[in-house]
Amino acid sequence: MDIQGKQTTLAGRDLLTLADLQASELQDLLQLAIDLKQGKLKPQAQKTLGLLFSKASTRTRVSFSAAIFQLGGQVLDLNPSVTQVGRGEPIADTARVLSRYLDILAIRTFAQSDLETYAHYADIPVINALTDLYHPCQILADLLTLQEQFNTLKGLTLVYLGDGNNVAHSLMLGCALAGVNVRIATPDDYRPLPAVVEKATHLAAQHQSQVEVLADPQAAVVGANALYTDVWASMGQESEADSRIPLFQPYQVNEDLLSRADSQAIVLHCLPAHRGEEITDGVMEGAQSKVWDQAENRLHAQKALLASLLGLAD
Repeated sequence: MDIQGKQTTLAGRDLLTLADLQASELQDLLQLAIDLKQGKLKPQAQKTLGLLFSKASTRTRVSFSAAIFQLGGQVLDLNPSVTQVGRGEPIADTARVLSRYLDILAIRTFAQSDLETYAHYADIPVINALTDLYHPCQILADLLTLQEQFNTLKGLTLVYLGDGNNVAHSLMLGCALAGVNVRIATPDDYRPLPAVVEKATHLAAQHQSQVEVLADPQAAVVGANALYTDVWASMGQESEADSRIPLFQPYQVNEDLLSRADSQAIVLHCLPAHRGEEITDGVMEGAQSKVWDQAENRLHAQKALLASLLGLAD
């Protein structure tokens, strides 16, 4: 059964980065997630989702699997180590073959260019489930969490503290589209890529929001509605973890830093967390933490994304 009364322009498209969306499409997607979460809509379709993950995953793997099951479909976990892509089959060949078996494909890989190659050769929607450059599905859940907490997105200020990584990149793009002011506070040598900052700044100018990149974490958090952090060394950077700790210590989301934000500010973390490093245990378990709501919202946001891309929201 299709979702009645809902329209989407996403059917059959890919989601490789949040910059693929228009602001209105992002808003519609978040509203669809809310409706699905509240049980107002119950689409059912026999569709097959493939998960092709070259990196470890808990939340993304499980939430996508649960989402497609709840939509009436099924999931195939295509572990690269036991499929031919892991033995060197060209991406173009794999993409064309999988298009004959699946209805939609979520990929977690290293290079954004590999993801783009899959999308180019696949005849089915391709979702970015994380690359070294972007993590768009995480930010859909983040924006949904902000929407639930504040009943609006326009005019909020979110501060991200830590490494200028894939999460930071997607936060800038997603917040800019949604009209959320975003400040990225990070050491000078770990700033987000200038090209992504430029793209996000351009989007923000269109939607009455601002993008700032700062070095001073205490100045960055003043008046913030949300403080957000991530691990200081992402997947593939584990060898740098110990050397990064002294550089990133001032950016730790702790009780002192939180006290400088708005009194009603919430705390977010995309998980997994290294407690005692980028965030203290007290803040993570504190009353202002919305980390677990944020993690749950991965399910609802991705369920809405699947329904939209599969045309179930038409």
